[in-house]
Amino acid sequence: MILKKIFYTFFIFIFSFSLIAEEINIDDRNTEFNVYTGMFDFSDDGKRSALIGFQHQNENLNRDTFLGNLSPITGFMITADSAGYIYTGVQAQYKVGALNIVPSFTPGLYHEGDGKDLGHILEFKSELHLSLDLSKTSELGLSYNHISNASLGDKNPGANSYMFNFLKNF
Repeated sequence: MILKKIFYTFFIFIFSFSLIAEEINIDDRNTEFNVYTGMFDFSDDGKRSALIGFQHQNENLNRDTFLGNLSPITGFMITADSAGYIYTGVQAQYKVGALNIVPSFTPGLYHEGDGKDLGHILEFKSELHLSLDLSKTSELGLSYNHISNASLGDKNPGANSYMFNFLKNF
C-alpha cells in the first residue's frame, strides 16, 4: 500500500513539475533536476523498502576530461522505513544518440531510521543510470545502484536498489 502511494505521489509530482517548468523560459539551461522513485535493497526480502529521491546537477561545472564529460552531483533519498542518504559526488555522461549513459560515484551520509543497518554512517554509492531524451529538456530513465561502506564498519551488508527517473533541465 505504501509503495502505491509513493508511486502516485511521484507521478503527480512529475506532472506538476513539468507544467511549472514549461512556464519558465530560460535560454541557457544549466541546471538539471532528477526526481526518482524505486525499491531500496530489492535483493533483501526482509529489508526492502520503497524509496523516493532528488538529485541536482549544475551543468556550468561540467568538465570534458579523458574519462568523458564529468560533473558534480548532489542529492538525497528517503525510504518508506525512514532511512535516509544524503550524498555528493561526480558523474560522467556519455550520449549515444537519444540514449544517455551516466555512471556515478557519490560518498554520503546514511541514517538507517527503521530500515536496514548498513554498518556505518559513511557509505559510498556506485550507480549506473540509463535514460532516453523525451525532448530537448526532459529525460526518462532507469538506474541501478549499490551502496556500501567499503568495510569501514564492523559489518558491510550493502544495499542494491533500482529507480525510475525523470530528469528536467532548466
